[in-house]
Amino acid sequence: MKQPILIVGGGPAGLAAAHALARVGQQSILVDKADKLGGAPILSGYAKLVPSGEWAKDAIGGMVQRVAQDKQLVDVHTGTTVRSFSGAPGDFSAELSNGSAVRAGAAILATGFTHFDSLNKPEWGFGTFPDVVTTTQVEQMISSGKGVRCPSDGRKPQRVAILLCVGSRDRQIGREWCSKICCTVSANLAMEIREELPECHVYIYYMDIRTFGLYETKYYWRSQEEFKIKYIKSRIAEVTSDGNKLIVKGEDTLVKRPVTIPFDLVVHAIGMDPNVDNKAIGATFGVALEPHGFLARGDTYGNMAETSRPGVFVAGAATGPESIDDSIGQGHAAAMTALSIVAPSRASA
Repeated sequence: MKQPILIVGGGPAGLAAAHALARVGQQSILVDKADKLGGAPILSGYAKLVPSGEWAKDAIGGMVQRVAQDKQLVDVHTGTTVRSFSGAPGDFSAELSNGSAVRAGAAILATGFTHFDSLNKPEWGFGTFPDVVTTTQVEQMISSGKGVRCPSDGRKPQRVAILLCVGSRDRQIGREWCSKICCTVSANLAMEIREELPECHVYIYYMDIRTFGLYETKYYWRSQEEFKIKYIKSRIAEVTSDGNKLIVKGEDTLVKRPVTIPFDLVVHAIGMDPNVDNKAIGATFGVALEPHGFLARGDTYGNMAETSRPGVFVAGAATGPESIDDSIGQGHAAAMTALSIVAPSRASA
């Protein structure tokens, strides 16, 4: 009898993999270290997703519900990690932290990422001034229904700055990569702020705008032309306070002159770091990491989703910064590649 497929991580990629396998009658074992499924969109309280505009609690919540309801084909273990993993493709054994011992024909690592900690960028005010927050915190304000407010006193901000590339493209703090989605998410967030607070002025400070693919029109240009978001190409020196307002100091690199503007709320557009557990995950599953610390992906022109270990596959932001939609697509791809090991005739049908 064919073995189930072990899926580690219950975010968008892992949920997509489990659902794809269930649709063809393949059993899976879904393990997540958190106490509930959904990954970052649910655990971090994301608001409206790019590019669908759906609320995370509905879109990703729907994915969770589909998987959780399929108890016959998906065996879910939350609050659980994989302690050991051994064997060969078609016949792996894993010990789970909840005391379970399971067999699997293949494994899919959909272990996601960690949000950059803005405390590692202290000159930009986070941790010093309560009204310096992160994009994730603003998402939580919006998704909670309470609206965007200044944490210090609960007032509605009249002027908001969003600082891009916090924890991305910054060699000084060891983050050389572009986090791919921050420009688009920030433009979307800026429009959401303006929808709620039409009298609020929103500025986006950027090095370069990377609303990749088809997002340029819908987010970059729409945010400027319809929502009047102001973009400043700049190098930011510091975020300070005059005792009343937050002060963003820097250089406007287009006109080559200093620019100092007061704000009520400053938002860090935080990047995507490797999962803090990646070294342990790599050691447990015997897979390599790429130079920045994400899980290394094999030759996508061969078998999609390969890692350095046969029978172990990877999907989503575990391999590097990734959008939710692409993570879902990669979860499906990893599922079909894993299926070719445990049920080769079905996968090739």
